[in-house]
Amino acid sequence: MTRESAKPGAERSPALRYFVYACLGFGTLLFGFPLVWMLSTSLSPVEQTLSHPPRLLPLAHHATLEGQRLEVTLDGEVRPGYWAVTERSRGSKSADKDPKRGVVPAAEIETRVQPRWDNYPKSLGALGGRSLEEIEGFVPKSQRSGVDDDVSFFTFFANTLIVSVLGVIGTVLSNALVAYGFARLQWRGRDAFFALTIATLMIPYPVLMVPLFGVFEALGWIGTLLPLWVPSFFGSAFNIFLMRQFFRTLPLELNEAARLDGASELRTFWQVILPLSRPVLAVAALFHFLHAWNDFLGPLLYLTRRHDFTLSLALQNYQTTHGGVQWHFLMAASCVTILPIVVLFFFAQKTFIRGIATTGSKG
Repeated sequence: MTRESAKPGAERSPALRYFVYACLGFGTLLFGFPLVWMLSTSLSPVEQTLSHPPRLLPLAHHATLEGQRLEVTLDGEVRPGYWAVTERSRGSKSADKDPKRGVVPAAEIETRVQPRWDNYPKSLGALGGRSLEEIEGFVPKSQRSGVDDDVSFFTFFANTLIVSVLGVIGTVLSNALVAYGFARLQWRGRDAFFALTIATLMIPYPVLMVPLFGVFEALGWIGTLLPLWVPSFFGSAFNIFLMRQFFRTLPLELNEAARLDGASELRTFWQVILPLSRPVLAVAALFHFLHAWNDFLGPLLYLTRRHDFTLSLALQNYQTTHGGVQWHFLMAASCVTILPIVVLFFFAQKTFIRGIATTGSKG
């Protein structure tokens, strides 16, 4: 073995490189499969969501009944080579007549891949409280259940967006200011207070639920969105630690130069340090946005009216208030719910990775 081949930067063998790629590919498939399954279920008819064996592709079956070529559902094999089929409902046009049924040879059943894109608008209506009969048009508008049309998916989306955006603003401002004090200012007891701040990470959230609920109840905030975003303006130990480590990597000469120019500490923080800290600010903002968007326990504790529900609580409410959950609708609504998160991470991943990679490093 030569000295060049023994160096850490020496080129790896093709077999090892292919093995690493295979492991990474397998890990990607393993972690991505639940997302693919959710998308597949959202595009499938209801009878295929719980079919056995499971089907990954949404299928449509067509057969001839009473001289008409119709889309049908397979009820079961009555004898070898023959299936009992039922005409698939097409909405209000078929609501006034019984669906056609029959037994057809398996060879005459045409099966092809057919995504059900109409599951998405129907799922948004179901999430707002409308029944399946109302969504399909079986029930006239004048005879509907009386669910307020203003309580819809877009109401839940707006509530979630308000909580997430306001929480991000509070997280970035409060944590950056506290972290700057721990990283760049010299004052008595600084390290002790920082250690005490980090120690709060060991307190489990269930211990704080009852005291916080009592505080918010005394303030009259129960049943509003305030308990979900106001606490973000008071900082959190993890984000303070993350930002402090990043601020410590910035040269101290920046503060000294700003002082020589007559800048106050607050002006130095706002005009010098923050512009250089965009990566770590983006990381903290993205972490909080993900937390607030997916938070279920907080809305469950503090929200009481459907008008104030966030998306996570609305999805759970839909699942528990219907006797038989329409899984294709639930998965379609879930896909729409996570779409903003996927889009946000896609556009922010470069800044996010840079912020994680540079936090705590020198030079």
